[in-house]
Amino acid sequence: MNALLTPAKTSIGKKAIMGVTGVLLVLFVLGHMTGNLLIFAGRDAINEYARFLHEAGHGALIWVARLGLLAVFATHLVMAFVLRAENRKARPVRYVVEDTLQASWASRNMMLTGIVMFLFIVYHIAHFTLGATDPETFKGSFDPRGTEKLEDVYQMVVRGFQKPVVAGLYLVAQLALCVHLWHGAGSWMQSLGLNRGKLRQTSRLMGPAIALLVLAGNTLIVLACLLGIVSV
Repeated sequence: MNALLTPAKTSIGKKAIMGVTGVLLVLFVLGHMTGNLLIFAGRDAINEYARFLHEAGHGALIWVARLGLLAVFATHLVMAFVLRAENRKARPVRYVVEDTLQASWASRNMMLTGIVMFLFIVYHIAHFTLGATDPETFKGSFDPRGTEKLEDVYQMVVRGFQKPVVAGLYLVAQLALCVHLWHGAGSWMQSLGLNRGKLRQTSRLMGPAIALLVLAGNTLIVLACLLGIVSV
C-alpha cells in the first residue's frame, strides 16, 4: 500500500496523477458529448443508446463507471488543491510584478473553473440522473412498438432544456468547461513530461481545439431544444 501511495507524496507524482486523471476526464467529456449528440438523430436513436447503457448486464456496470468517474474527478480536484497549496507555501510572498504574459486567463483560473464544474456536476446528477431538481420531466416513458416501455430520455432532455433557467445554467457551465479545457485539455502532456520537442506545439493546439469542439457540441444541444429546433 505504501508503495502505491509513494508517487502521490512527490511533486512529480502529484502532477502525473493530475495528468492521468485529466486525460481520463477529457475522454469522458468527449464520449459523453458524442452520445448526447444522438438527440439530433431522433427519439429512437438516443433512447436506444440510453437503453443499451442500462439494459440487463449493463445497469450495474454503469453505476460502477459513474462511481469510478467521481473517484477520478475527486482525485483530480484534490491533487489540484494540494499542488496549489504547495506552490503557495514555496512562494509565500507574491511577486510585485507577476509574469502573466505567458500565462493565459484560463491557466491562471483553473481552480475557479474547476470548482464551477464540480458544482455543475452535482446539479447535473441531481437533474438528469436522479430527477431531484425536475421530477416532472424525469424519464417519461413511451411504447413505440407496442411491446415494451422504454425510458424516454429524448423527452426528458428536450423538455428539460426548454426551460430557460435550466438551459441558462447549462450554457454557463459549458462556458466554464470550455475555459477549463482550453488550458487543461493540453496541459496533461506537460504534467506527464511529454510537452517537449514536436509535441510542444501539439499540446498548445490540443486544448483550444478540444475546448471549442466541446463547447460547440454541448451548446448546440441546449440551444436546439430551447429554440424548438429539436422538440417532442
